[in-house]
Formats: sequence, C-alpha cells, structure tokens
Amino acid sequence: MLDLCLAKDAISLMIENGADFGELFFEDRTSNSMEMTNGSMEMVSSGRIRGVGLRAFLGTNEVYAYTNDLSRDSILATATSVGKALKGSRNQVGDFKLLASEYEQIHRIHLNPSHVTKSVKAQAMRLAHEGASTFSELVTQIKVLYKDYDQIIIVANSKGVYVTDRRLHTNLSVQAVASQGSEKETGSEGQGSAKGIEFFDEIDPRSVGMEAARVASKMILAQHAPAGKMPVVISNGFGGVIFHEACGHSLEATGVAKGNSVFAGKLGQKIAADCVSAVDDGTVINECGSSHFDDEGFPTRKNLLIDRGILKGYLVDILGGRKMNMEPNGCSRRQDYQWAPTSRMSNTFILPGKDIPEDIIADTNYGLYARKFGGGQVMPATGEFNFAVKEGYLIEKGRITKPVRGATLIGKGHEIMLKIDRVGNDLQMGNGHCGQMSGYIPVGLGQPTIRVSEILVGGRNQ
Repeated sequence: MLDLCLAKDAISLMIENGADFGELFFEDRTSNSMEMTNGSMEMVSSGRIRGVGLRAFLGTNEVYAYTNDLSRDSILATATSVGKALKGSRNQVGDFKLLASEYEQIHRIHLNPSHVTKSVKAQAMRLAHEGASTFSELVTQIKVLYKDYDQIIIVANSKGVYVTDRRLHTNLSVQAVASQGSEKETGSEGQGSAKGIEFFDEIDPRSVGMEAARVASKMILAQHAPAGKMPVVISNGFGGVIFHEACGHSLEATGVAKGNSVFAGKLGQKIAADCVSAVDDGTVINECGSSHFDDEGFPTRKNLLIDRGILKGYLVDILGGRKMNMEPNGCSRRQDYQWAPTSRMSNTFILPGKDIPEDIIADTNYGLYARKFGGGQVMPATGEFNFAVKEGYLIEKGRITKPVRGATLIGKGHEIMLKIDRVGNDLQMGNGHCGQMSGYIPVGLGQPTIRVSEILVGGRNQ
C-alpha cells in the first residue's frame, strides 16, 4: 500500500510547482488468464502491476505522468515534473488534510480467485468446452477464455479526498465456429461479473458453451438478411450495446465539453421518444461496471441521463466539469494507473417500459429481430454507427420466422433514439468491455426488448 504522508507530499509538490489541483492514483493489481482451444490448454498466465499515476490541473490544462518505481524519491520527482510542466506560478500550499472516506462494502466477494487453484478454473473451462462440443456436429472449433483480476486502488487529491477501493472481476467466454462446406459462422457468449469464483455457482459453464455453439450452428444454416429500411426489434440484455454505443458515448463529457457530441448543449431538450428513459448506474451490486468510488475518488451513483425522452444529464469527470461548469458525478474511469481518467460509462441501460415483449413482436408485421450483436463502430461527434447482427431473424406477420445472417444496422444514434416506439418490461443486464481514450474497461449494459420503428438494415438484396 501507499504511505499517506508520501501521498500528501507528492500532491503538495504539484501545487507548489504551478498546479491549482493535484491528484495521486495508486494501483496494485493481480491478474490471471487461461485459454483453451479445442479442449487443449494453450495458455496460462498470471501477472501483477503496481504503480502510481500523478495528475495536475491549471485551469483546464492537464498534465499526467506515471511511474512503477514506488520509491519516495521517484514519486516525488515525478510529482515535481508534473507540476512544472504546467508552467504556472509557484504556489503556497494551503493546509489540507487527507481524510479517509468510510463506506459500506456492498460489492462483496466470497471466494477470491487468487485463493483458488488453476485446476478449479480449468474445470470450469472444460465444462464450457463440453457444452459447445456436444451441441452440434456443425461446430468445428471452440475457444474458451477465462480471466480474473483483483485490483486495489487509492485516490488522493488536494481537495482532501483519500479513498481506497477493491475491485474484483471474473469472466468466462466461449467462441464457437460452425462450418458447412467453405462457409463459416462464429457464435460467442461471455459471462462476467464483479464477483469471485462464487460466480460459477450462479452460471453453468456448460450453458455458456452451448449458447455460443447454438448461435454458430443456427447462423451457418441461415439465409442472407434482406437489405432496406424496416422496423427492428432488439432483444433485451446485451442488445443494450446499441444504446451504449449509439447514445451513451455521446453523453460523456470527454466529447460534450469540446462540442464534439450531437447532444452538446441540449440539456432539457427532447432527444428520444417519450417511452425512453435511461440511466448510468455505478452502484448496481456486483455488476461489471460497478465500484464504490470512481477513479477520481468520487462515490459512484445512479445518474439519470434521459427521462421520458428529455436529456437530463451528462457523465462528468473533473476536467469535463471544469470546462462545462458542472460538478463531477462519479463516472471517471481508467484501465489502470498508466492511463489518465476521463468520463466513462459504468452500467448503462434503458429503463423498463410497459410493453410485453411478445406483444411487440405480434405488433410488427414485417421486420428484423436482432437477438445478438457483434462488433460495431460509432462516431460520437455525428452519432453515426453501424452494428453487425450476429444472430437475427425475420419477423413476418407478427411472428419470428427464418434465421438470417449478415445483417448490419446503420444509422445515427440521435435519430434512432427518436424512433424507438415500444419498450418492453423485461429489463436484463449484459456485460462487456469498452475501449476509449482512458483504456479498456469492463462495463455493464442492458435494456428491455425495444422496437425501432425504422432503421436501415444492410444485407443482401434478394
């Protein structure tokens, strides 16, 4: 751990050398990963990183540096360099105290993966492989990945903040490839949580493998998706990735503060249909994007983003708040100490509506049912996006009928949000990872079943 007096001395040096705000972030993380291909263990690795990130502001100018040399001399020298880099006037350091914040530990861990042998983790992987390999003869390749990490952080700053937090994540994912002739289709399924090995008491590893194999073997036999504008019903759970990408990133202060967002300057305005309300909530117990504090030391919270179609808030970090004259709201995150933090989503989801999912399908004469998504791209400044549908079906006369593959959803997030006309009552969370300017982090995302009245589907004209 990091000595409190050393933390205060480092922050003081940044202020003395020209900053108006100084911050220290300490991290100690152990991680484990294992990879199995076609039933054979291909890779087992473990690692540990320890280091300190030092950040200083002068107005809206920011300087960040880090070091993995945890000696007093190294940390203080880095702090001095960070302060001087701002080229401000030397300051008198006011009398500030670092007071540890007390909090209730709500994200409880019952069985730390570090206390479990690799053979226990490997057994879960073998069960996942078994679930995929026995599902269908069409499945020709299976890759199983297991990862966990245990992260301890300390955040201290010149405002007197001093917090510690412990985050632990466990993840199991399966990728299955189905083949028919020269064609191949891939199905994937991942389950993750901010929990320990007790996570495997809640999910059956076999079911993770079976789901990946089910998608691959279903899609290899599917016809190509039709192209054109049509209604699209998007499933609950991981279907929420479309809101995360097409709308969520455009609500982060990183872009909003610079005017590089389609939602900049639109607080209080209508940006979505009346049936749409959405939140970002870093307090959901043991969810992938949850923690007790964010990476700037603020308590995480439930932030209302959209209320019945009206934009109510942004995700604001310290630097974004300085630029926007707004208070930070517990949403600053980073991959590790080597990255400066910035505003990021935690667990972002559309709130449940009143529609019954089966009624949404029955009320759709013709369209596409998007059950699972693959990769996608989005430009927050314009809201333009495209998403690959990894599992899709036609909706014909109010019924889900033929499986289709190769569909891509294309549009602009701010336009799609206004075209959501049905929201189900079946909210479900999914999990994933998100890459942005502060690195690659775990996130929760979700939604109920929703319908977009019209969206451009890229496919193949019949």
